Amino acid sequence: MRVTSDHRHTTQPSLPAWLDRYTTLGLYGLLVGIGLCLVAFVTNPVPDPSFPWATLPESLRFPFEQPRIEHWPVTYTIGIWLWILGFPALFLAGYRRFGTRTPFGSTLWLAGLPTLAMLGWTTYCRFFWPKLHPPTWNAPSYTLICWLYCSSYNVVWSNTAYLIALFGIVATLLAVRNQNADGVALLGFGILALPLGLPAVYEGYRRTTT
Repeated sequence: MRVTSDHRHTTQPSLPAWLDRYTTLGLYGLLVGIGLCLVAFVTNPVPDPSFPWATLPESLRFPFEQPRIEHWPVTYTIGIWLWILGFPALFLAGYRRFGTRTPFGSTLWLAGLPTLAMLGWTTYCRFFWPKLHPPTWNAPSYTLICWLYCSSYNVVWSNTAYLIALFGIVATLLAVRNQNADGVALLGFGILALPLGLPAVYEGYRRTTT
């Protein structure tokens, strides 16, 4: 069935069954992730050593501590990774709900907002995130290239993430102008920005096959 999801159409946008299922599960995963992170606050005095001030008084905590996976308690780690895996669902859900009734339609939700998110997360991790030492393989990251930076603190990977985000901006502008290369560019950006780029992968694939 052909998907009529471009902003030039007025029909309700739809997603393929597997992506629609992921979107719903991803939203639930975000809620579960929040709950798991909060559990760590009632078991461990400092759930995230990057933010030692984020703690509860001892009187409000359980009389035992969770084990840690590298720097973070188990439930906190699982909660953060659920956020990472479920975060793209926010854009897909926005598109599913509002895509044809917002400026630029699918381009905004599936390309523009993920690109802005990548710029924001890359900037935060590079300049504002209180880094823990030693770096760890378990460092939460919203894209594979960001994980390479957060698990090593090598600025080459952060610079590469900025280049990918810049590519995302170009791809989004092409999509807004409906250039012939827009689908290929979005697909390329989405693949380079996975898992955050999943919405752009879908939009790029849709544009190159419909």
